[in-house]
Amino acid sequence: MMNLADALAHHASARPDRPAIIAGDRVVFYRDLDRQVRRWAAHLAGSGARRGEVLGVALRDSIEHLLALYAAARMGAVALPMDWRWTDAERAAVARHFGAKLMLAEPDAAPLPGLACLPVDAAFLAAVEAAPADLPFPEGPDCAEMPLLLSLSSGTTGRPKGPVVTHQQFLRRFWTHWIDLGLNARETYVSATPLYFGGGRTFCMSLLFCGGTAIIFPPPFKPHELAAEIERRGATSAFLVPTQLRRLLDLPEEACAPLRRMRLLLSSGAPLHPWERLAIRDKLCPNFHEYYASTEGGGVSLLRPEEMDRHPDSVGRPVFGVEVAILDDEGRPLPAGEVGRLAYRGPGVARGFHNDPEASAEAFLDGWFLPGDLAAVDEAGFVFLKGRRKDLIIRGGVNIYPVEIESVLLSDPRLAEAAVVGWPSADMGEEVAAFVVPRAGMSPPAEAELIALCAGRLAPYKVPRGVFTLPDLPRNSAGKVVKTDLAARLTAIEGRRGG
Repeated sequence: MMNLADALAHHASARPDRPAIIAGDRVVFYRDLDRQVRRWAAHLAGSGARRGEVLGVALRDSIEHLLALYAAARMGAVALPMDWRWTDAERAAVARHFGAKLMLAEPDAAPLPGLACLPVDAAFLAAVEAAPADLPFPEGPDCAEMPLLLSLSSGTTGRPKGPVVTHQQFLRRFWTHWIDLGLNARETYVSATPLYFGGGRTFCMSLLFCGGTAIIFPPPFKPHELAAEIERRGATSAFLVPTQLRRLLDLPEEACAPLRRMRLLLSSGAPLHPWERLAIRDKLCPNFHEYYASTEGGGVSLLRPEEMDRHPDSVGRPVFGVEVAILDDEGRPLPAGEVGRLAYRGPGVARGFHNDPEASAEAFLDGWFLPGDLAAVDEAGFVFLKGRRKDLIIRGGVNIYPVEIESVLLSDPRLAEAAVVGWPSADMGEEVAAFVVPRAGMSPPAEAELIALCAGRLAPYKVPRGVFTLPDLPRNSAGKVVKTDLAARLTAIEGRRGG
């Protein structure tokens, strides 16, 4: 085991002319990457960053963002990635909660009280170029248990949670990328999701560790622009979230050609619906894989393209080194096919949340991590997600899983998105409410049509009491739907409908 940044010195001599990072017209080659990271680390150390202390990273998706992450690793600091789009109050609250004393920020970011902010501007970059590239920093096998970064759970509402992931744990997540996904030194990977976000950050760091090329192509962009970038770069792989993939499905066949030539198209961040998995594989890329993962534990399961016909409603089987179990509310294992709390463990899983024993006790149980998802596992090891435990609807004592209803709604080709939540009911405890977003350029289906669609394919108690059309669904900074915001709208709807 080594400091993750140790690999960069090998690439400097083994593949000096290979592009490491590309962003627009800018290119960093491997012959320069290790030296740049060491100079960044030296400048950070001279600016007050210390080994074992938390370093905030609130930067745009850029070459500098990746240099900052590897520089923190090089010097032994604990990176705290933050969304540069957060408000000053959000950034200050997260930095304070995790004890950051220093933060890298965009040049136009406002100073934050009690926190030293280093704007990554022309003066900062000039100081980096003048910094020494030969300072001694942590390296070798003693770095295995050294903290690498705080991998924040998505969103900043409530009490922020973030486990410290060590160099060793991150390396074992990389193993999954190599063994299960085949990522390697010949890869040209398009990074099209935010770098502060778990998947976007981890895949880029993994590519640089193994000597591949990372293309920074940050959102927002139009679907045809992404396809054009894949064509321009000759990209072999990309990781996208479901919202991005749904928009790509609207492209004409000829515009999808660059994606069809890729070795790997990967989805994670939120589950897809069965028909979407097949549509993405058949239209966008025959090498499409769905990867179920979490920020706390890395990869859990993988659904391969050849498995999608027989198991279109699964998120696949556990990846290398990961063990999955389904537990009841008392923590006891359930037999195959029964729905319960999903739990998993493996060498890449964090051991707990940083300085938060209460949250750790809720999510970590006897070596297992419980991400809050309800699921079932069949005899062949395929994992079937049933939704978030907190989103479970209980109507008259019967459990209803929103994902099942959302899937039926999205079978209507006029809908782009659907989200189902519980609607408080004096008689039944909860009823079902659905919110839908029409596809661009299409008129939304009438509420009665969608209720009839559900009635024809679902048991009566699962049919929504109401279906409401929105221009967009509310999302947090990681792009995930905030169902609490939708549920809050039901009070006003109730009033308009007269109870």
